[in-house]
Amino acid sequence: MRTIPFLIVCLAVGAAVFAGAIASGNDYLFFAGYVVMQYIVLATAWNILGGYCGYVNFGTAGFFGIGAYVTVAIHQWHPLPIPLLVVLGGAVSAVIGYGMGYLTLRLRGAFFAIATLALAVVLETLVVNWDYVGGSRGAYIVRPEAIAPFGSYIRYMFMIMMLLAIAALTVARLIERSRLGYGLATIRDDELAAEAAGVPTLRLKLIATTISGALMGMAGAPFPYYIGYLQPDSTFGFDYAVNAIAMSVIGGTTSWVGPLIGAVLLGSLQQLATVTISSAVNLLIVGLLLVFFVIVAPNGILGLIHKYWQHKSDDFVGRRRVDLAAAAAAPAPDGAPGAPP
Repeated sequence: MRTIPFLIVCLAVGAAVFAGAIASGNDYLFFAGYVVMQYIVLATAWNILGGYCGYVNFGTAGFFGIGAYVTVAIHQWHPLPIPLLVVLGGAVSAVIGYGMGYLTLRLRGAFFAIATLALAVVLETLVVNWDYVGGSRGAYIVRPEAIAPFGSYIRYMFMIMMLLAIAALTVARLIERSRLGYGLATIRDDELAAEAAGVPTLRLKLIATTISGALMGMAGAPFPYYIGYLQPDSTFGFDYAVNAIAMSVIGGTTSWVGPLIGAVLLGSLQQLATVTISSAVNLLIVGLLLVFFVIVAPNGILGLIHKYWQHKSDDFVGRRRVDLAAAAAAPAPDGAPGAPP
């Protein structure tokens, strides 16, 4: 499927989801749907570096929080439209992503993961000590109750995040099918061999880190208008990193479809648990599902699907061979070529 038809299909599905939520008459679907769409963006962004390239990034909350606090800083100066805030938050996070990559991408394995986690802690510390954006006290963002032509403001927020999720999926799909994606795959499989073959590994990793950071920052930019009150410890919470990793691993890290499946499945379960039980069980659900899939299906849901179809294909080929062998061994009918006189 080419990019334009893919976008048309995604927009059509998004329009159907939006119309269905309006038809339900329950605005809570938009609140819950916003979170699910947000996690689609975060999981997809994480997968660009962690799945395609094989560099596990624990700094998701850092980029997400920076995107959110860029919005707070600009709001303190002069409120701007959310789409413009999304672009600015993504730009700042892209610059930080490039800088983080330049400083840390020479590290590998657990050392890189620890460095990205430290980056998130450093960014949170800077925000806590920045009084202009509220510091440790937090910051309030007063949003309008309604906006034309959407009516409720949360519908407008949901629409923005849904379009951002479509954009993130499109970017990930383009990367996967491009020379950049093939280069990242060689780094994931064997970075030393890729370097020996002439692949510009550092440049490709920097591009992946920049794009990944930009998308995470864009996901965080509308968050202050969604939640209304922003605190550093919750905005830079480690659960964002855990969810982004778990959703990609559960869905499958080898394709752009995996984070989408994982985010929809895990995000929906978390929202259902929040309504029926408590939000405190969200990380418990993540942990249980992550342990289950790591043990039972290390390649995620996509790996299970691929394994099932491979098994079906092998069965078909086996039956076909048996049928051909039986036909070859059967005696020829009278009068047919090769029949005894």
